[in-house]
Amino acid sequence: MSAPRLRATPLPGIGVQYDLVTREDRHLSVVAHRDGARTVSVYRADDPDSCAQSLRLTGSEAGALIDALKPSHHSASLLYTSDLGLVAERVEVAAGSRWNGRVLGETRMRTETGASVVAVLRRAEAIPSPAPDFRLVGGDTLIVIGTREGVDAAATILGRE
Repeated sequence: MSAPRLRATPLPGIGVQYDLVTREDRHLSVVAHRDGARTVSVYRADDPDSCAQSLRLTGSEAGALIDALKPSHHSASLLYTSDLGLVAERVEVAAGSRWNGRVLGETRMRTETGASVVAVLRRAEAIPSPAPDFRLVGGDTLIVIGTREGVDAAATILGRE
């Protein structure tokens, strides 16, 4: 059996769309909205570009579905940030961003939002716990953790041109 084919596509200002093609060549997608909501769509078998059904879930409904698909009782040591009122999100630094070439501390992100950058993904490299003097580069993806409001505010700061 081959591995599932999953593709992530950033949707600027909206979130990220995840597309999955099953081993039976069925297409479904999940749009992870920045506000925590999720839209689950299933596409027609005879026309994989035509959506047969779409369902929008609130953040808590999506969490309940996740629990049903992957029950947390399988791993007692697994910590879900949502249980603590926190979210973790990937935020990209655009090539044309004012932060391209500047250091992380200049964003004042943690001071202004309470959200923290816990890692930076640059090409095939992960840089954990970047210091305030870490120089950002367009195309970097920052892993930001904090409250929903804090992470949204951090994304707004990083999106400033």
